[in-house]
Amino acid sequence: MLLNYLKIAWKVLLRRKFFTFISLFGISFTLMIMLVVMAFVNHVTGGHAPEKRIDRILFVSFLAQEYRDGGNRNTPVSADFIDRYVRTLKTPATVALTSMTSSATSFANNESLTLDVRYTDGNFWKVTDFDFLDGRPYSGKEVSSADRVCVINEHTARAFFGTTKGVSGRDIEIGINRYRIAGVVPDVAVIRFYSSADVWVPYTLSTSYVKSSRLDGEFMAMLLAKPGSEQLPAMHAEFAGVMRRVQPPNPKEVKSLHCHADPALSSIVREITMHTKTEDDGMSIFLLGCSALGLLFMLLPALNLVNLNVTRIMERASEIGVRKAFGASGGALVAQFLVENVVLAVLGGLLGLGLAAGALGLLNGSHLIAYSQFSLSWWAFGWGMVLALVFGLMSGVYPAWKMSRLNPVDALRGSGGGPQ
Repeated sequence: MLLNYLKIAWKVLLRRKFFTFISLFGISFTLMIMLVVMAFVNHVTGGHAPEKRIDRILFVSFLAQEYRDGGNRNTPVSADFIDRYVRTLKTPATVALTSMTSSATSFANNESLTLDVRYTDGNFWKVTDFDFLDGRPYSGKEVSSADRVCVINEHTARAFFGTTKGVSGRDIEIGINRYRIAGVVPDVAVIRFYSSADVWVPYTLSTSYVKSSRLDGEFMAMLLAKPGSEQLPAMHAEFAGVMRRVQPPNPKEVKSLHCHADPALSSIVREITMHTKTEDDGMSIFLLGCSALGLLFMLLPALNLVNLNVTRIMERASEIGVRKAFGASGGALVAQFLVENVVLAVLGGLLGLGLAAGALGLLNGSHLIAYSQFSLSWWAFGWGMVLALVFGLMSGVYPAWKMSRLNPVDALRGSGGGPQ
């Protein structure tokens, strides 16, 4: 029986090509957008190189200062802040320092290059998981002594030397400074906000690094937790306790200070939702909003399908009348119509998968986001298909019930009259 339903569904879809096209477009386009968005989110916050252990890392990104005159200021923190209040934490396995990226101009083979430079400490290479193509990371000792060493990415190595091998130990001129190359690493997507760069150098060489009591600066901290599911909450709680004891250096101007140790996505959401002054990172609001938008986005094609299906019933009234005249039950007609919708949802889902793969391929090939290689999330595709099937069934329930209630006589006349 099911095989017959599938054959009928296939014939119906081929017979009404315009209806099929509109329905497939709504389902596939919706699923494509969902998959592309999830690929982007996964690329930003997922456990990929060089942040393979991102599920064990908390980030101290911004210090919020609330002024007595009502003003606010959000900035990265200083190296001194990290030394005094972050490195002293007992719960993390390792605390690393990294900076915002800055641009530097260099020349390679008579061509000008603009390079992103990131300043880090030696622990940065212990918290991250870079696969070195050549050489090694610079050490904590080299950072302390402010040695002019650097690590460069694959793109920079090829631009200067045409290869990634045998590059370590050679010199490179970036801006007005000359550095000795310690190692070469694969390119990192620029949307990995805490680790991407073209060139990494010791933070003690940064012009913004000064030994002072200032709390704001150009740096961020990465806290790697010890193994264990309870370690992240423990790190978060310990840092929150430390921050409650931090006093503003200029209390006549600054009313309060706020800084948090958050997972990667939470640190971004906190800034977007402006939850910098509370322990609540805004994730619940963010997830609720994303869920509502996602359901609304999926609901729109479902409502469109309902309208199209009701219209299609009127067009198939005579066919339904013949089937009912020959003894087809209401349940059989409902089952057939639901099978047609499921087939449509599956085809739309597969088409959406193909469109998403094509869109991500074009995005990767365009190099619109430097060094990014987006990939499909099969987890997201699975949930997308489940939602497509659910909404496909939902969009078919009312039309199927309405079809099963048609009066055979009116249906044979093609009037689509009232129910039995």
